[in-house]
This record gives sequence, C-alpha cells and structure tokens, in this order.
Amino acid sequence: MRVLYSLREWAAKKAARFKRMAKRHRRDVQSQIIRGVSYGVGSGAVSLLVVWWENRH
Repeated sequence: MRVLYSLREWAAKKAARFKRMAKRHRRDVQSQIIRGVSYGVGSGAVSLLVVWWENRH
C-alpha cells in the first residue's frame, strides 16, 4: 500500500512539473511567433519604403 501511495505521489509531482514546463514553453513559442511576425512585417514595410524611395528618385 505504501509503495502505491509513493508512486502516486511521485507521478503527481512529475505531472505538475511537466504542466508548468509546458505552460512556460507554450508562452515562449507564442512570443517567438509574435516576434517573428513583427520582424517580417517590419522588414516588408522597410522594403516597400526603399522601393518607393528608389522609384521617386
């Protein structure tokens, strides 16, 4: 009985740790996606500005 309780307690701790890690990792992935999109949009805007500038001059 004691072994089963210890195993259940160990599994609960591992599950909680995994849940925290997954939550943190998901946040990191979302921030990386947002950062990548913002850099892509910014790069596109700069490219458009350069093309416009070259056509005007």
